[in-house]
Amino acid sequence: MTQYVLYKLLRLILVLLMVTAVTFLLLNLLPGDVAIALLGNEATPDSIAQVRTELGLDQPLALRYLHWLTSFMSGDLGRSYITQVPVMEAIIDRLPVTVELILLSQGFALLLAVPSGVLCAYKAGSRIDRLISSAALLLFAAPVFITAILLMFLFALTLRWLPSTGYIPLTVDPLGNLARLTLPALAIGLSEWPPLFAVLRADMIKTLQQDYIALAKAKGLGPAFILLRHALRPSSFTLVTITGLQIAAAIAGALVVETIFGLPGVGRMLTGAIYNRDMMLVQGCVAIISVGYVLINFGVDMIYVLLDPRIRR
Repeated sequence: MTQYVLYKLLRLILVLLMVTAVTFLLLNLLPGDVAIALLGNEATPDSIAQVRTELGLDQPLALRYLHWLTSFMSGDLGRSYITQVPVMEAIIDRLPVTVELILLSQGFALLLAVPSGVLCAYKAGSRIDRLISSAALLLFAAPVFITAILLMFLFALTLRWLPSTGYIPLTVDPLGNLARLTLPALAIGLSEWPPLFAVLRADMIKTLQQDYIALAKAKGLGPAFILLRHALRPSSFTLVTITGLQIAAAIAGALVVETIFGLPGVGRMLTGAIYNRDMMLVQGCVAIISVGYVLINFGVDMIYVLLDPRIRR
């Protein structure tokens, strides 16, 4: 068990190093000069050289990355080139919005996946099974931004049931907060629903063919009791795993959806930082997102070990 955990931790560290190093390299390959972007019309050769020296941009790329990595390990992500606000402080201010959006989207995905997966497994091959499976395939193929735009057009602009943009903190107005996060979370949730639905449906179909299910039917137990009590629990192992991985993957969807719906989360801040060439803020956002991603995957691996000790080998 200890060796397994240490192996996973080592992989976690290597992934973080690779992601941050590649991001740092790609940011420095972008055309243009950060110093010129900051100075604007006031840019002169002397002022450009001064700004580059102040920001450490005149140092070799590898040395700059090592300096950043050392600061990152101590919890210091530097300061934004544009606002001069500490990057960690800016991320902490925006992180609750992104976390709430991701959790709410996964709630929607599970609320859709569990009943639809159970129903389609019970009615496998029927018209309703084919209809729901086709809808899942369509949503799986559709990019999340297309789903977000269609939801905004239907529920916000046409029916006017929900607001299209804006954000209200949960502590200020819980109902207003939920109203403004429903469409963004639903857009991500609909994109995350198809894999959850597919794995639960497949596992449920296999479980319903087991002998103990036939025995339960012979005892006269009702279909609903058999499905929920005897079939759902042993069919949820893969669902738990995929849910953990989907939470990590939903981070990418949040980056797009926050921009579309105008939510003040980490994703929207990252998009603005890329546009403004605020490399320190971009690097910090990518680092924090990467940490969250690998930690979620590490947690899923640990749940795997607890549920099935054979994986330790």
